[in-house]
Amino acid sequence: RPFYDFLESCLRHKGEMVIFEAAKAIVELNGVTESELAPAISVLQLFLSSSKPVLRFAAVRILNRVAIDHPLAVSNCNIDMETLISDQNRSIATLAITTLLKTGNESSIDRLMKQMSSFMVEIGDEFKIVVVDAVHKLCMKFPSKFRSMMAFLSSILRDEGGFDYKKAIINAILGIVRTVAESKETALTHLCEFIEDCEFTYLSTQILHLLGEEGPRTAHPAKYIRYIYNRIILENATVRAAAVASLANFGLKCPQLKSRVRILLNRTLFDNDDEVRDRATLYLKLLDKQQGGEGEGGEGADAMANGNGNGVAGVNVAQVTKGMNVSLAGFEQALQEYLGNGAAAEAAFDVSTVPEKELVPVDAAGKGEAGLAPSLNDLSLKSDFEETLTTIPEFANLGPLFKSCEPVEMVEKEAEYTIACIKHVFASHVVFQFNMTNTIEEQILEDVSVSLDLAEAEGYEEVCTIPATKLPYGVVAQTYVLLQYAEGAMPFGRMVSNLRFIVKEIDPSTGECEEEGYEDEYPLEDIYMSPTDFLHAVKVSNFRNDWEGMDPETEMADEYGIGCRDSLQDAVEAVIETLGLAPCEGTEAVPPNARSHVCLLNGRAVGNAKALARVNFGIDRNMEVAIKLTVRASTPDISEAMHAIVAEG
Repeated sequence: RPFYDFLESCLRHKGEMVIFEAAKAIVELNGVTESELAPAISVLQLFLSSSKPVLRFAAVRILNRVAIDHPLAVSNCNIDMETLISDQNRSIATLAITTLLKTGNESSIDRLMKQMSSFMVEIGDEFKIVVVDAVHKLCMKFPSKFRSMMAFLSSILRDEGGFDYKKAIINAILGIVRTVAESKETALTHLCEFIEDCEFTYLSTQILHLLGEEGPRTAHPAKYIRYIYNRIILENATVRAAAVASLANFGLKCPQLKSRVRILLNRTLFDNDDEVRDRATLYLKLLDKQQGGEGEGGEGADAMANGNGNGVAGVNVAQVTKGMNVSLAGFEQALQEYLGNGAAAEAAFDVSTVPEKELVPVDAAGKGEAGLAPSLNDLSLKSDFEETLTTIPEFANLGPLFKSCEPVEMVEKEAEYTIACIKHVFASHVVFQFNMTNTIEEQILEDVSVSLDLAEAEGYEEVCTIPATKLPYGVVAQTYVLLQYAEGAMPFGRMVSNLRFIVKEIDPSTGECEEEGYEDEYPLEDIYMSPTDFLHAVKVSNFRNDWEGMDPETEMADEYGIGCRDSLQDAVEAVIETLGLAPCEGTEAVPPNARSHVCLLNGRAVGNAKALARVNFGIDRNMEVAIKLTVRASTPDISEAMHAIVAEG
């Protein structure tokens, strides 16, 4: 490598600044290997024990950066790093802690959590947020230690701190739940305890919403009701209203709790805030409607409800609990017309008359990002896609979303339309979401849909297509296609797709579009359903226990050559990406100069089926890599599908 020998010789210079700059230059080299890093890291390790704070800070800052890509190379400095946790300079201590969290092994986690508990009191919120983020990433690396990390996060959640700091902790806790499913009930309990003494209204309302969504799905939903009802008694009006909605969700989703929830909601009908009273009245009526009548309705609910007892026309339980895609301005106008023409005395207001939200043009910089989901700031265990899909009536009863695949561009960048396809996989259905942008100013597209030819995908049957009503210039709109497949199957194949629409020309002088249009089609790229679409990466606490717990009859093993690779680490990363499973127990990192390696992978197949893989790697002098793939799964079909991924990849 050019100049490497010169930089390495500078590490033996008498000047500290020359030594530091040489070490910094080496670690910033593109594609630097761990063997090349070794002399630079040794010098930086000496600086960690320097009497000069500026040298300690400079060294730990560089090592913190190196630990992101080469944690094993920096792990030799861990003993020196631990001494810096008590450094008087809090910036040095914070960098030392976050570096240790990146390079530490599983056996050192408990000790680190204890050391950090006292350390967190002495630093500011901006440093605390950095530490919290590092703890979250460490849990993704070692999910078996989630209990000690969850306990640490819950303890600092009860300490003093600002809004951003508290929200970062809550996001970290929810991130751990997404990584380790078994931590869900523990996390919800910690959040319940937090809102008992939470000074931030926004966080309280978001956690109450989360409890209303996730609490009814737990094994013992009744234990959360006490925490939620306490908010109705003790909090301000905004939090009380959120607590009423959360409490109602337990009654709507847990039949065994319906009578208890009804009693508590009746108590809130005489609250001094009109929003709380209105929500309680509405949810009591919904509970009655869900049962098919008002036989069990409380007298208070009847007294507070509208006189004719018909409820709100055009609204069902799902629309209230999941929301509706309506225009707020249109909603206001429809209400004013309803009240102004005297219809209020004759019939209830019909929400179905309210127009939907108008499509908003995207910025020029965002035209190429039609495949991305909108970002939500709310705290939630659901993905943004799942939140959106559940508001569409045709998809409301598909069950929980298993996986949303990465967006795939369906046209070339220079095409007239920007179209990206996102596959949403459910237990027995697949939803194809097409995000579309019209880039032609002189045209407006109407009744826009995508047709799929399933001749080469025999395992699927089309259920419905939801077209986009309009696609004006510079606007992102969606069209959906819903397919059904046999539950438990993993059908794959190729689908030919075409965009169909009605084109209406726009008069450039008036800006108005023609009344009459013409039908047209636009060919799109083919869509492929592969076995990886039905696999989801999930880390496990103990891979060996899960492996031994699988039926040996499902085991399939075979050997494959995957060609020439730059290194064994490169081969491991390629196989992990191809299979789409999560590496366990830190086996994604290959030791320096290793000629063989074993990688442990785990995931879930659609239908909550397990899929585990043990991959043995070997590399020869010519850098040719061979692997032995051994798979155990809930069914032999899943094992075969995983071997098919490697064979075709």
